[in-house]
Amino acid sequence: MAENKQQQATEITNPTAIPAAPDQTFNADSLGTETNLWTKYQNIILGAVIGIALIGGGYFYLQSADQEKDTEAQELLFRSVYAFEADSLDRALNGKGTNEPGLKAIAEDYSGTNAANQANFYIGAIQLKKGKFPEAIEALSNFKSNDLLIQARAYSLIGDAYLEQKNYAEAQKFYSKASDYYPNERFTPGYLSKLALAQELNNNLTEALSTYDRIVTKYPLSADVMEAKKAKARLEAATAE
Repeated sequence: MAENKQQQATEITNPTAIPAAPDQTFNADSLGTETNLWTKYQNIILGAVIGIALIGGGYFYLQSADQEKDTEAQELLFRSVYAFEADSLDRALNGKGTNEPGLKAIAEDYSGTNAANQANFYIGAIQLKKGKFPEAIEALSNFKSNDLLIQARAYSLIGDAYLEQKNYAEAQKFYSKASDYYPNERFTPGYLSKLALAQELNNNLTEALSTYDRIVTKYPLSADVMEAKKAKARLEAATAE
């Protein structure tokens, strides 16, 4: 039962997984077949081969160490995510005891791991919910993912934080990033609705009108289309006056 829960949590906390580095292969160049060349340069050749072997060994040692570090961090992250999902935000952030250090400690102590990267996403979401907008922006800006959906979500949350601070220009910037990142029927219309709102608040009515039209024409089946049509008609009337 516990193993199943941990496996489920790993699936939850891994939507941001970063593809592993490509396999490193060594293609040896021809070293020559002449016996006299081998005799003359064997010390140099052997030294070079040993050097390559040592470098390669160091690379794989670091890879293994990084994987072990990330595995350890993922186990700790599981506890913090469990607290996050239970809406225990302070506990998720700051932990409880040595076996549950919290998201902040994971992001700092395991910097460079996938777990630390994921921790930054959760930290940003929590800080946004707590109304700590600069802290939310900082954490979410430290989060990077190749995932088709989660990175766009992070951009949108940064936009939310800027909008709450009435920095409409920056909100526009990040809502635009969210809506342009792997556009899809399910989430993109919502990001475009936020973008149009930020554009209106920033008095960019022509741009807002264009964004509402984009929702109507490109995503006619989305849940946002009716509101977009109303907003479009309102702005058309306003700009015609």
